Amino acid sequence: MDYLALYVTLKLASFTTIFLMLIAAPIAYLLAYTRFPGKSLMEALIYLPMALPPTAIGFYLLVVMGPKGFAGQAWETITGGSLLFTFLGITIASIIYSIPFAVQPMKAAFQKIDQRLLDAAYILGLSKRTAFFRVIIPNSVSGIAAAAVLVFLHSIGAFGVLLMVGGSIPGETKVASIAIYEAVETMNYSAAGMIALSFIPVSYAFLLLINKLNEDSRT
Repeated sequence: MDYLALYVTLKLASFTTIFLMLIAAPIAYLLAYTRFPGKSLMEALIYLPMALPPTAIGFYLLVVMGPKGFAGQAWETITGGSLLFTFLGITIASIIYSIPFAVQPMKAAFQKIDQRLLDAAYILGLSKRTAFFRVIIPNSVSGIAAAAVLVFLHSIGAFGVLLMVGGSIPGETKVASIAIYEAVETMNYSAAGMIALSFIPVSYAFLLLINKLNEDSRT
């Protein structure tokens, strides 16, 4: 079994989940509680990775992060290195690929909060920022946890977008999904089967957790 690929996969999923939990919460709050020109356009843009084929997302990221793309050129100017075929590069790709799975559950959880709780908080003098941390977040724990689980599962299953941006460098960008693909290509079905099998208990446990969180949110 390619333990190194499994390690890279779990590392990538962890980094993606942690970062998205930090940036998705304010975005979800903005979409749930504010009105502004272009809101529907912004929301559609955030959810666009759900509709596009992963290879299409990977292609555009390849262009943007490549030596002639604005992100790739900026990074090379600052660091002297490339974004492509690096762990940082596939982490950025994973974050963009998974952002809808963080924002949508959080937005839904925020919208379920009784408006009277927020009104009472504002009457007591809490600012919107303070109410966000003291009222909205504590009352949306199950939705936030579900978002984290969905992002983690989505990240460990990513393939096309990561292959386009990161290739298959052992210990750096070669994740488990790519290891399975390469094992099948070489007709090493036992290795592919072992890696694929390792996903089942992890994914099943996380899905059970999501079901439990959904049940708790309805009670």
